[in-house]
Amino acid sequence: GDERSRESPAPAEAQMQAGAEGGGRVNRCCWKCSVTQLKKIFWGVAVVLGVCSSWSGSTQLAKLTFKKFDAPFTLTWFATNWNFLFFPLYYLGHVFKSAEKQSPKQRYRECCRFFGDNGLTLKVFFTKAAPFGVLWTLTNYLYLHAIKKINTTDVSVLFCCNKAFVFLLSWIVLRDRFMGVRIVAAIFAIAGIVMMTYADGFHSHSVIGIALVVGSASMSALYKVLFKLLLGSAKFGEAALFLSVLAVFNVLFVTCIPVILYFTKVEYWSSFDIVPWGNLCGFSILLLTFNILLNFGIAITYPTLISLGIVLSVPVNAVVDHYTSEIVFNSVRVIAIIIIGLGFLLLLLPEEWDVWVIKLLTRLKVRKKEEIPEGNGDIASGLPNKSRRTRPSMSS
Repeated sequence: GDERSRESPAPAEAQMQAGAEGGGRVNRCCWKCSVTQLKKIFWGVAVVLGVCSSWSGSTQLAKLTFKKFDAPFTLTWFATNWNFLFFPLYYLGHVFKSAEKQSPKQRYRECCRFFGDNGLTLKVFFTKAAPFGVLWTLTNYLYLHAIKKINTTDVSVLFCCNKAFVFLLSWIVLRDRFMGVRIVAAIFAIAGIVMMTYADGFHSHSVIGIALVVGSASMSALYKVLFKLLLGSAKFGEAALFLSVLAVFNVLFVTCIPVILYFTKVEYWSSFDIVPWGNLCGFSILLLTFNILLNFGIAITYPTLISLGIVLSVPVNAVVDHYTSEIVFNSVRVIAIIIIGLGFLLLLLPEEWDVWVIKLLTRLKVRKKEEIPEGNGDIASGLPNKSRRTRPSMSS
């Protein structure tokens, strides 16, 4: 018996050891989860700062470029050509990160399955890639043309309305779930557009600029909804290949338009020596960085944090405009900016946010109910103890 007790622990001791081991495993799992969440939040902050700085920087650099180079469509064409770097950059990341490395041709063929069983044929190119190339060009051109008309703060805050337009189109076309809070956000966006127009007194110059930004936001929303309708969801390699294909479409079919605009003197510059190539390349690099973070940042952080970077670009542009331009932040403009920003934040709420809120409220109610009886029980149990202590002293 003594030998058995030495060799095998008692049942109580075994349970305690098993509990300790189980608790250790739970603690390790919790520690791993907390570390991964902290990493995601850390990378999320880095991505938010990158999205905010690249988006606001590209907007300000475009405004600065137009002082010397008044050609928004040519700038759009030049910046879109840089999209060709998407797939090569993705392949470099694949080589460094993936365990099973593939050749560029093998990776290209695998990503081409996104377009169908036959891959990227000429028919698929014109039916599935060309429409998105047109929408991409219109989105960027209208945005850049609006920067010429109005200040960058109004342009950046009005472009945030594209999130509301995406919801409305998804609800109508894709039959997405109806959410009352998102309808309220869409109403906020429309009200903010009207108030932003009223802030400048309905002048023709500002009205045209606001209409251009709203058109750009609408084209962006149409691009996103049609992509989901026709192509569905894309993996990282497929998205990179698709964006590179848009650059090929831009080179083949859009190049003629800047040439026509140049010879018709709509977008004319006297010589190539006066073209600010530094500003053009800087704008293109910032826009490419913004699109890379927007499309591939989901791999390292939460999508909501990425969207917050777009909202944070509004105060950055406002500060820059305050010191570099003659913008007037009257009460109507400030209220419009707040309303549109609030609508954008409401659209970031998940679909089951109301269920989470109800669960949280019920838990709080249950805790309050549990705390009240426990407090009453302590008071009631204290009275008999006190009386018991006083009785012996009376009898003695």
